[in-house]
Amino acid sequence: MLACDASVALPPLHSRTDARGKRSVELIERQDQIALLEDLALRCTTGQGQVALLCGAPATGRTTLLKSFARSQMERGALVLSASCAPSEDSLFLGVVSQLLYAAPLPDPHGAAIDRLLEQAAGGGTAGAERQRLYHDLCLRLRAIATGRPLLITVDDVGHADPQSLDFLQQLVRRGSADRIMVTVTDNGERPDVTAPLLAELQRQQHMRHILVSPLSPGGAYELVARRFGPEAAGPLATELYAASGGNPLLLSALIDDRAAQQDTNHYELAVLGLLQDRDPVVLEVARGIAVLGDEGAALDVARLLDIDPQAVDCARRKLTSAGLLRDRGFRQASARAAVVERIPDEVRAALHRRAAELLFESGGAPATVAFHLLSAGTPPPAWGLPCLLEAAEHELRAQDLVRGSEYLELALTGPAEPDAAASIRARLTHTEWMVNPLRAGRHLPALTDTLRAGDLTLREGLNLIRHLLWHGRTQEGGQLLDIVRAGAGESPATADELRDVEQWLAFTQPPLARRNYLPVARADDGRTVTPLADPWLRTAAVMAGQLSRGQTEAAVVRAKETLRDLHLGRHTCWVDEAALMAFRTLLVADRHRTALEWCERLLGREAGGRTLAWRALMFFVRSEVAMARGDLPGAAQYAQEALTELNVRAWGVAAGLPLGNLILANARLGRFEEAGALLAQPVPDTMFQTSYGVHYLYARGQLHLATRHYHAALADFLSCGDLVRGWGLDPAGLVQWRTGAAEAWLGLGNKDQMRQQVGNQLTWQGSGSARGRALALRLTASAGPVGRRPQLLLESLELLEKCGDRFEQARTLAKLSGAYHRLDENRRARMVFRRALHLAQGCQAEPLTRELLSVSSELGEALAASGDAVKLAVLTGSERRVAALAAMGYTNREIATKLYITASTVEQHLTRVYRKLEITHRKELPSDLNWRHDAAS
Repeated sequence: MLACDASVALPPLHSRTDARGKRSVELIERQDQIALLEDLALRCTTGQGQVALLCGAPATGRTTLLKSFARSQMERGALVLSASCAPSEDSLFLGVVSQLLYAAPLPDPHGAAIDRLLEQAAGGGTAGAERQRLYHDLCLRLRAIATGRPLLITVDDVGHADPQSLDFLQQLVRRGSADRIMVTVTDNGERPDVTAPLLAELQRQQHMRHILVSPLSPGGAYELVARRFGPEAAGPLATELYAASGGNPLLLSALIDDRAAQQDTNHYELAVLGLLQDRDPVVLEVARGIAVLGDEGAALDVARLLDIDPQAVDCARRKLTSAGLLRDRGFRQASARAAVVERIPDEVRAALHRRAAELLFESGGAPATVAFHLLSAGTPPPAWGLPCLLEAAEHELRAQDLVRGSEYLELALTGPAEPDAAASIRARLTHTEWMVNPLRAGRHLPALTDTLRAGDLTLREGLNLIRHLLWHGRTQEGGQLLDIVRAGAGESPATADELRDVEQWLAFTQPPLARRNYLPVARADDGRTVTPLADPWLRTAAVMAGQLSRGQTEAAVVRAKETLRDLHLGRHTCWVDEAALMAFRTLLVADRHRTALEWCERLLGREAGGRTLAWRALMFFVRSEVAMARGDLPGAAQYAQEALTELNVRAWGVAAGLPLGNLILANARLGRFEEAGALLAQPVPDTMFQTSYGVHYLYARGQLHLATRHYHAALADFLSCGDLVRGWGLDPAGLVQWRTGAAEAWLGLGNKDQMRQQVGNQLTWQGSGSARGRALALRLTASAGPVGRRPQLLLESLELLEKCGDRFEQARTLAKLSGAYHRLDENRRARMVFRRALHLAQGCQAEPLTRELLSVSSELGEALAASGDAVKLAVLTGSERRVAALAAMGYTNREIATKLYITASTVEQHLTRVYRKLEITHRKELPSDLNWRHDAAS
């Protein structure tokens, strides 16, 4: 028995009251053992000396049973002398004998005589015949004491007793066979070489009994669990905990304690360590070996791993299995294995992992398993381990475990590889770490740059390096390396093909670096064959970039959907995330916001937990852009902030213009001008303004200047956007609505001629997002045109914006429409439209626009009270809601009929029913929170 077993509380016991009203203790499933011990004790009182050996696996309750039996015999009047052995005391001279004889007061004159004998023995001189004389005298004294009252001697864990005490026990057993002396010892069989003489002597005794203490059965486990959790909850839980503990009471009790605890506890792990503490060194070593091997413990020869005799290993396995730690040659619980591994000294653990990796490699083990042990060893791998590490890294990357994959690649980088192989490993590691966090990958870029210049990095890997350099704003270095690749691309068809794709991608994202003569000739389908070695994701990104640049929006949208659909099928190359970013940007500039959001949610659901910071940051940006396009300004700000929380501005690199621009624009429209101004102070790479991401940032900055009435600054930003996109040939892509922004700035400066010129250009421009741009241009045209034409222009603008779903821009257009009706003295319509505009502005939380609306004349403001009434719109049918919504916006019956493809008579009938259901009498009383397009979609 282990020393820790003696200190275990008594969860396997429970109390009951007998017929005499006394508390007695009953052990679970130990009634047979108790009955046998009590029978032996009864025989002992008749002058028949008895000997009992309690044996069994560690922590099965031998000590608990022994103590319980000793207490019961003490209550019956027996003199109980007990000793508990420990490994630290196995060399203490007569240590166990001293414990026994000082365990309880002994009656005089025998007690005094025994004291003198022990004092003489402690003084030395007890060797050979003198020591046998000492044992003889002690036995005589104990036999004399037993004539007065029965004597019970218990020794727990006798395998750790000192040799002298074992000699004494042998003599006492031989001489006390006819006395009222019962000797009861426990032994776990861990030290047969030490206990063999004593056990042989016990076997020769006529009244000797072996008593096996076995683990609990499933029924015993249920009883123990039921006492803590109740009978109803005990069934499934008892089955689970029994399987985890093998019925070992110590382990089972620890698992119950962990399950009952209100917080994370480690009772089970401590119990496991206690079981292994002070065990036979071979058992402990085998447990460590099995723990290190893990699932491979059954397949790999543990004896070879530990260089131990196979029979000794098998014996140790049996002991660990009987103790409830092992099942099917492995640990029952992963937490037990982890606890054992954690307590192995670092040097020993590293050596075991190195040896395990070597043996598994020699036996043809899985590369991932070999790599795991090499990684766990924490030392540079041998040459034969590099292929295993690289293959394991690829396996982990396919499984989306990028952290473990990067660990394998990092370890492979420390191995004995040739310069070109080491450069390839570092390139793969760089991209893997980029997917985890782009900032982390930056540490490898200088070394990779040197290897490309030295010719140790392939040109195709050089293209991947260039992409990373450009992401971090290192445009000069990227351009220099790009020239190196261009110079050598002619020697490899695959490199030349990928270089053409990179040039096309650069023409959209980093136009100043692109060489136009490398761009492929545009074809109708823009689909040329990809060489087998070419990266398909780079090809995809390049195709979408080219289609957007040429204004082929619909074709780009189709390709974007295909890309997002196939993302989960692709290998994780440097360009897969770039292809995803390009696909989402395509959908966004094409005003396919609902599609973008659907794919965003679908991808997040499909790959929950599998993607990285960069991926989640991209998804947050997409959500922010969609929220902005719908007029959900708080949502746009929140998602943009989360995108910058997942990846800070430095990690976003030159692409920071996307989320940062969205956050600036959202704050400007929300009226948070100080927060938006603080964002402008955020340092961004200077090279960002030479990218299409920088155009997004400039446009947002221009909108902030517009909102704060800094019209000259706004105009400069919008015109800069125009100069950049036109100079780069990206104007057809419609990245931002710079013309309408410039027109609004000119209008703010009072220059209507320049405003009309920009608006005219916008109205004749054809490109991505032209519907939104046309709507904004129509609103500006109305603002500077004749009052009589304004409603017509604004209603057309409103219809386009309703199709886009942009509630913020709808509110701005409705505000202008309300003012136009008021100028035309159509105050009834003006009030209805005003109410709608105010409702939308408040729903978007657009504070500046709301304040502007609230500052209108009191005549329009009278409508506010009506808009606040609580109206139960659920009583209206869908058709009635659509008619009522258009009526509330100021449309005539004939206009409503034309818009809904019904007759004017039908409109009148619907309105009559609406008035009756809502208990109103005039159109001006119609609620403002109606949306005819939303109701139509429903």
